[in-house]
Amino acid sequence: MIDSHCHLADEAFAADLDQVVARARGAGLLAALCVLALDEADELARAPRVAALWPSIHFALGIHPHQAGRFAGRLDQAISDLRVALQTTSGTRALGEIGLDYHYDLSPRDVQRDVFRAQVALAGEMHLPMVVHTREAEADTIAILEEAGRKPIAGVLHCFTGSPELARWALDSGLYVSFAGIVTFANAHALREVANGVPLDRLLVETDCPYLAPVPFRGTRNEPAHVVEVARTIARTKGVPLDELAAAVARNFAELFGA
Repeated sequence: MIDSHCHLADEAFAADLDQVVARARGAGLLAALCVLALDEADELARAPRVAALWPSIHFALGIHPHQAGRFAGRLDQAISDLRVALQTTSGTRALGEIGLDYHYDLSPRDVQRDVFRAQVALAGEMHLPMVVHTREAEADTIAILEEAGRKPIAGVLHCFTGSPELARWALDSGLYVSFAGIVTFANAHALREVANGVPLDRLLVETDCPYLAPVPFRGTRNEPAHVVEVARTIARTKGVPLDELAAAVARNFAELFGA
């Protein structure tokens, strides 16, 4: 099993990270992708401890759309700093998470688009896959990714909650689609239908921990071990054995981020 998106360097895990990693391994997890934010110095400082406790973990690093506003007026310098961080942070295999979030609008939308566009270009320059966050911004997300002019597009739409049309576009464009704990919620019938339509060879699962704990852990701090519940729900929806889905996810993760 693989957790394709977690935030293990978050302060939420600082006190008991060793136990969290032990539970992940006990649940059969082979690896994970730990997502870091360029502007979170404390998080970057905790990354080496994560790597020491879990040597098979990979990292992604980028500017989240919620924080895009912090870089208004100094985007060129931010991209230069990000390039250096991607080159010097051990174990980094992806640029992310990056994208657009029009639900909370914590950063101005025009700034989000500029920061996203610049990071997409950087991913192409550095030949890195992207971890893409999109919420209530499907048309602009598609437009910016298509501007890059590369097909297939290397990366994943993480924590997918979008429309069937977005999922089809992603698959047609070469992206993987990843589902988190939301897919286990009782009212997530439409999302499970979308997951059912994603082929096994393009599917990933994740926790996005410490957020979005799946049923039966909903309402508690999420952690990588809980990704098994996400996989179990999707396997049940697809009518395939859990071990078959887990093996497919592991292959996809290796294909996208490296073994």
